[in-house]
Order: sequence, then structure tokens, then C-alpha cells
Amino acid sequence: MTKKKTPKNKFKLDRILDITQSINENDSIDDLLEKYRNILLEDLFIGKVIVYKFTTHWEPLLASGIESEKIKRIKVEKHLTAYNEITRITRESPKVLWPYDFIIPVFHKESVLAYILIGDIDQEMDGISPAIKHLRFIQTISNIIIVAMENKRMYKELLKQEAFKKEMEVASRIQSQLIPNQNSLPQNKYVSTRAFYQPHREIGGDYYDFINFNNQELGFCIADVSGKGIPAALIMSNFQATLRALFTPLVSLTDLIHQLNQKVCASANNEKFLTIFIGKFNFTTRKLKYINSSHYPPMLYDYETNKTQFLKDGCIGLGMLNEIPTVKEGEVTICDHSKLLCYTDGLVELESGEKMELGLQRLTQLFANSKDIQDTFLDLIQDIEIKQKNHSVIDDISLFGIEFHTDYN
Repeated sequence: MTKKKTPKNKFKLDRILDITQSINENDSIDDLLEKYRNILLEDLFIGKVIVYKFTTHWEPLLASGIESEKIKRIKVEKHLTAYNEITRITRESPKVLWPYDFIIPVFHKESVLAYILIGDIDQEMDGISPAIKHLRFIQTISNIIIVAMENKRMYKELLKQEAFKKEMEVASRIQSQLIPNQNSLPQNKYVSTRAFYQPHREIGGDYYDFINFNNQELGFCIADVSGKGIPAALIMSNFQATLRALFTPLVSLTDLIHQLNQKVCASANNEKFLTIFIGKFNFTTRKLKYINSSHYPPMLYDYETNKTQFLKDGCIGLGMLNEIPTVKEGEVTICDHSKLLCYTDGLVELESGEKMELGLQRLTQLFANSKDIQDTFLDLIQDIEIKQKNHSVIDDISLFGIEFHTDYN
């Protein structure tokens, strides 16, 4: 013969059903919290209750029957985190917990989401106290409510992450349009060019560019903003627009560097700096003028002599000082068949355990040889396994190469 449910048990089942229905109907956290409060205080007559919930830090989610000053004295990390099961508070417990009778930790997947303190106001009441009588039920509804709240929080966080991810994908596409692709690189009887760009994250602080001034001159640059991610990408996008506006065949490289430094100081607010190598090559005179602003020195390899030259002349990085003290403009006459490699630090600074290893020697070996610029780039990318997301690569990677031809016929 089946035993009938007592009214008391039916009341508890009704409350659980009501809460479950509210969760299924996606009621707000405030609504769930209000139902939870009513069950504890009005239905079960719990005299004192505090619910501490963790989001970014521990804070009281619900408090009743106790002075606010006493609530502030409880430090969750100090007084509650040692408890991993329902515990009755005794005189051996921390003194700040004495006004309460029980600690109820709420777990979800082995992580503590909340701590609940409950107690009775009237310690001399007749019969079993509500805190004791309804202890397991309180634990049950607390788990249901707190876990539901956490799921809602995680879902909202997931939506934010998805929205942010989509925004980053759009930003990445926009930024990639600022970087010349292989089809738009200069290719003529004077020069052949190759390039590669890969941000460490969706967007980055590296940048390179080519500007065909006319049929006699080619301008080019490679730059790297200190740091990574969104701040670096914003500064670099602003820098790209500025460079494109100021870099003309009429302006000297020295004047250009001073103007760019002022713009970087204004946009970066002295919080970031930027290194850049910028050059002009005249097809007729075969003179390469350049300024290296604290950037990794590009390599210039002469096929005829098998010698490698590093282009170092220049100045301090842009944005390091409001005024650049001195600028040394470099000049090289490229008489023979040669090739130039410009790159950012992500190509040579590789992480190995807790150390940083400079791959400059290896980079020189891969570049300083008789291969043309296309095969050279295939070797570089394959050797460092850039496209395979080599985990030793910890920064944005940009590089471009120019092969200077001598036979114009």
C-alpha cells in the first residue's frame, strides 16, 4: 500500500516544481532570487540568512536578520572556504560565524559557487528549529537556485564572448585589408617582392606597406607597435593612415620621421612606442635611402659577392620621446643583383621553455644564399612552421623581401 505524501512534503515538492518552472521559463535572476528569499524567510521562517555568491569576487547576494556591520566582518576566503560540506557552527568555529547555526556550501562540478549561512533568531524556541528541520530542503533549493543563476551568468558571458569574437573577426578582416596582399605587391623589371603577415591573435601591431610613387621610385616600410592585441592594432591602424598621408616622393625621410613621431606621441599618449624601417628606392640611380627607427636591421644580400649587410642607420623608436634628438639617414647604392629582407621581432624571438632564443643566425642562413626571393620565402615559412601555429612563436610575424634586378632588358 502506497504511503500518502504529507502536506509538509507536498509543500516542498510544490516549491521545487515552482522554481523549476521559473527556470524553464527563463525568469530573471532577480525573480529567482525573490522566490528563494520568500521560501526561506516566509515559508520556512528562517530567521537569519546570508548567501555569499562568487562572480569576480565574493559578495553577499542575499542577507536578512543580521546587522550589516556583522555581515561585513565575514571574509569568505578567511572564514568559509575551509568548509566543503554542511557544517554546524559551534564555539570552535570562527567567532564571526557564531550568530548562525549552519554553513551550507553550494557546489557545481567540484567548484564552490556559494556559501549559505542560516540561523534562528529565537534560540529558546520550543520544538525543532526551522534551520535544523528544513536543512536538507534548504540545501536542495539552494543548489537549484544558485546553479541556475550560474548557468544564466555563464550563458550571458558566452553570448558576450561570441559577440566579441565576431567583432574581432570583422576587425581582423579590416586590418588585413590595410596590409598589401601578394597580388598587389610591386613586380616589375626592377624588383620582385614577396611578403608574409600573421598576427599572433586575430589582430596585431605589425604593419608593412609599399607605395609606388611613380615609375622611378618605390617607397616601403615595416613597423611594429610595442605590445599585442587591440591597443597595438588601433595604434597601428591610425599609423597606417598617417603614413599614407605623409609619405610622398617630395618629403625627405628625416622630415617624415619627425612628423610620424609627433603623430605617434599624440595617438599613443606616451604609453606605446613604435619601431619602423622606412626606405625609398630609385630605379634609375639604384640608390636606396632609409631610416631604421630602432627596428630589427633588415638584411641586404649581394648575390655577386655573397656578402650580407645590415641596415642600421637611423634613430630611436617613434613615440619614445616627444622630440627625436638625432636622425641618421642611411644610403646604399645597389649595383649588383641583391635581395633585401625586412621583418619584425616575432620572426626571430622564439620561446624555448622559460628562455627567449634569438633566431637571427638561423634567419641569416636561410636568407643569405643564391635562391631567388620566392624560394627564400618558402624556406623561411617552412623552417619556422609559421602556418602550423608553432607554439614557440609568441608575437605577430611580418616580413617582406625585395629582389633587386640588374638586367632591365
